[in-house]
Amino acid sequence: MTDDHATSHLSSVQLQSLRQDLQQQLEQRRRHLDGLRVQEQDGSGADGTWQELVISITTAERAVAELSQAYDRLVAGTYGRCARCQAAIPFERLKVRPLARNCIDCQRRHEAA
Repeated sequence: MTDDHATSHLSSVQLQSLRQDLQQQLEQRRRHLDGLRVQEQDGSGADGTWQELVISITTAERAVAELSQAYDRLVAGTYGRCARCQAAIPFERLKVRPLARNCIDCQRRHEAA
């Protein structure tokens, strides 16, 4: 089950909405990655095309990993809390940036460093 303290600032409707968004994005990214891997197996591209394909695969793998981690945090009840200060991340920020791990203040400090 989830930790009520960790997600108390998000309603069940908000959590469900975020869960659906993450699931949809994860499925979409996995399908895209699968398509790239098929292209990789075909191996018919020129060197420039091949390098672009390898970069696209790496980028897609990273996106899938980040989305999976966010979904795991949601399931564990730690999603929506700042990784640095544990403050609640507003639902509006999570809707726009579902991979957000920091509150705006901590993110600004991180970017300024």
